[in-house]
Amino acid sequence: MKVLFTHSYFLAFDDKQYQTVMPYPPLGTLYAMSYLRGHGYEVKLFDTMFCRQASDIFATIDAYRPDIFVICDDSFNYLTKMCLTNMREAAFEMQQYAAKKGCTVITSSSDAADHYEAYLNQGAHYVAIGEAEQTLLETCDTLRDHQQHAISRVQGLAYMEQGVVVKTPKRAVLKDLDTLPHPAWDLLDISPYKNMWMNRHGYFSLNFVTTRGCPYKCNWCAKPIYGNRYHSHSAAQIVKEIKTWQQQFGFTHVWFADDIFGLKPGWLREFEEQVRKEQLQIRYKIQSRADLLLEEDHIRHLAGSGCSMVWMGAESGSQKILDAMDKGTKVEQIYKAAQLLKKHGIGVSLFLQFGYPGETIDDIRLTMNMVNDLLPDDIGASVSYPLPGTKFYDMVKAQLKTKANWTDSDDLDLMFENTYKKEFYKELHRYIHTRYRIGKIRQSLQAGPPVMSALKDRLRLLRSYVRGHLQRQKLSRIEPTLKHERF
Repeated sequence: MKVLFTHSYFLAFDDKQYQTVMPYPPLGTLYAMSYLRGHGYEVKLFDTMFCRQASDIFATIDAYRPDIFVICDDSFNYLTKMCLTNMREAAFEMQQYAAKKGCTVITSSSDAADHYEAYLNQGAHYVAIGEAEQTLLETCDTLRDHQQHAISRVQGLAYMEQGVVVKTPKRAVLKDLDTLPHPAWDLLDISPYKNMWMNRHGYFSLNFVTTRGCPYKCNWCAKPIYGNRYHSHSAAQIVKEIKTWQQQFGFTHVWFADDIFGLKPGWLREFEEQVRKEQLQIRYKIQSRADLLLEEDHIRHLAGSGCSMVWMGAESGSQKILDAMDKGTKVEQIYKAAQLLKKHGIGVSLFLQFGYPGETIDDIRLTMNMVNDLLPDDIGASVSYPLPGTKFYDMVKAQLKTKANWTDSDDLDLMFENTYKKEFYKELHRYIHTRYRIGKIRQSLQAGPPVMSALKDRLRLLRSYVRGHLQRQKLSRIEPTLKHERF
């Protein structure tokens, strides 16, 4: 039985990410492919990452003539969790064509889990809800054995039966992740990823995951695939996998796409030991929380194993807003974590979120001052984005009448009523980035006479300053008190 896999993320449909030029392969898709291949299925990948339109896949469907067509998004990549309408429309078009050609269509994604009825009405025969591997296998087995009458026994599935949507019981997540086969990297053309990284950045970065899930309960964070469970690969397995594929692909940097990296007690120590034992030479970046970065021993293990950057989910410099989000962290923890990371030579980047209900100019000022105080290596600023399945979504869903999802990752549309209008937050986004660039320029200039190796970076920062200065001329419109903020 032939199964054609694809995913619905198109770099060309997301201008911000296209300009950033940091493409990562669809890791979740590769895990699912490997799982089915290990159970006797013939699998093939059509990678949409560098395609210009959904119809690019049509010729492959015609030539390969799969029995089953699977859209399986990379559930580890935060971009797929944003449920962008550009990607949804592409998924619909691919589903419809495959169904028209006689394929059984199965879709697995965060967006499909939230909107399974819409996907079923647009060409999908089945939507896998939750962790994909076992649900896809059992569905394919049922179809292969012509046992469609038994499809209701497959957990974590939605489908139509006589015009009515049927949703089977929720599937429990896998606990022992080391039982999963390695992702099917051998079925991916790695060359366009490597070429883009090398041409733009001078090195090649590849994505891996060490865990699935997140046990924390920030009330704006959607978890339609793995939920609040947290399970981990062994450190030895991860190091072995990285070493194997590094020898083949030649990457020198890793993005660990875990929601939370190294939470399991003792895991960071074991990871550092395995890295040293195998003489693995990598730099890597992770995502984490401030309250998990307060133990100096943990930071030493991160530094000792090659961690070069931590993206911290700071969100806000206002304790009032952090508490409203059910974040479970303190502002002072953000400061302490940043100081510890810098002490051990690890870069610090901050995720920031503006526009949470009840936020005032005083809260915004606290966040901007925090950025000014810490001057992180990078910032990622966004506005609050309500997604189904969250407490935050339930708070504002009555207001999501004309728009409920962003078009691309740079949409940043505040889709509900708040203290200020959405135009304010558009201007604020430009303001915070301009202010940040100015701070980095001043920090750079205070570091002393530039050496030749740093000259290009300084010139780039100065060019950003010029562009930012022009943008700042409009900032007085967003809120008079911002004009008096310190730089």
